[in-house]
Amino acid sequence: MTAIPQSDSTDSLDPAELERAVREAADAAGFSGAVRVTQHGKQLFTQSFGMASRRWAVPNTPDTRFRVASVSKTFTAVAVLQLVEQGRIVLDDALLDHVKAHIPRLDPRVTVRHALTMTSGIGDWFEESSENWEAEWAALTASHPLYLLRDNKDYVPLFVDKQAHFPPGERHLYNGASYILLGLLIESVTGRTFEEVITEEVFARAGMSTAGFPALDELGPGIAEGYLATADSPTPYRTNHYATTPRAAADGGATCTAADLTAFNHALRHGRLLNEQTTRLALTPQVSEREEKIRGYQWMYGFGLTHILDDEANIVRWGHTGEEDGVSARLYHYPQHDLDVAVLGNTSWSAGDLGWAAHDAIVGT
Repeated sequence: MTAIPQSDSTDSLDPAELERAVREAADAAGFSGAVRVTQHGKQLFTQSFGMASRRWAVPNTPDTRFRVASVSKTFTAVAVLQLVEQGRIVLDDALLDHVKAHIPRLDPRVTVRHALTMTSGIGDWFEESSENWEAEWAALTASHPLYLLRDNKDYVPLFVDKQAHFPPGERHLYNGASYILLGLLIESVTGRTFEEVITEEVFARAGMSTAGFPALDELGPGIAEGYLATADSPTPYRTNHYATTPRAAADGGATCTAADLTAFNHALRHGRLLNEQTTRLALTPQVSEREEKIRGYQWMYGFGLTHILDDEANIVRWGHTGEEDGVSARLYHYPQHDLDVAVLGNTSWSAGDLGWAAHDAIVGT
């Protein structure tokens, strides 16, 4: 196995300052969850906050498992690239050739590459980029009970008849349906379930010893319940059991510890999941996410990873975010520091502030 070389950094990193910044952000936000930071694959610090179960007064610990929402897209992308590496598919294959049993009306111009980079243009099962997404989410959940969405194929009716947003390859638009289709591709090509493939070919090979796919209605010990804040209830929180999909799919929903996530990052860049050539491909930005800069960075999407680049086109950070009702996650790698950050929260929209607090402490801004 070959490690992908890391850039040399001229910036000094103070682990104590980084930990302080994360703790201050967690305290200010009343964060509930866990944070783990590693450098060169070794733990710098880990910290847990809040409650895994409010009803049973069980605190979060460093070993608590959390849903990670769309961070799971990275696992799906790796499994697809493994099939490319094995010669079982080609990135420029028509996606329809591998999923026609489930979605015969897919534009034949859409390729595996388009799906991975979210440049397919197809309608999504839920349009996350909509300006009215909250109202549209409420309408979707009212007309399509979420508890029925338990396998990748269950999502297909939600987007199979939608109009495309643009021709394949024209631009990037965040799209979960393309990853649902990649999950169906994995099952079609391997003859195994999506969960089996990810468990055996990603989690096991990466040393993610506690990662898995428990459903919300199958929770066991050591798994955090997800919570939504309420304004008109006798209690300030309610669980997310009726607010999100019960089982994971190829576009999100695996359950991991913070240590599982940093183990994944380390395994990915050190060749335990893909060979050297495919690893380089996996860690290379592919398409612009947007024209404008955000926080001074150019944002690009690759194969299940978002990359932010500085003015000299150096990759400052790659990783993925995850958000569901009652779930908030961040997984980042900083190649100039060989440093990984995992933030897992069990309340909505809670991990972002901690992720940026860590970022600012790392890059010195």
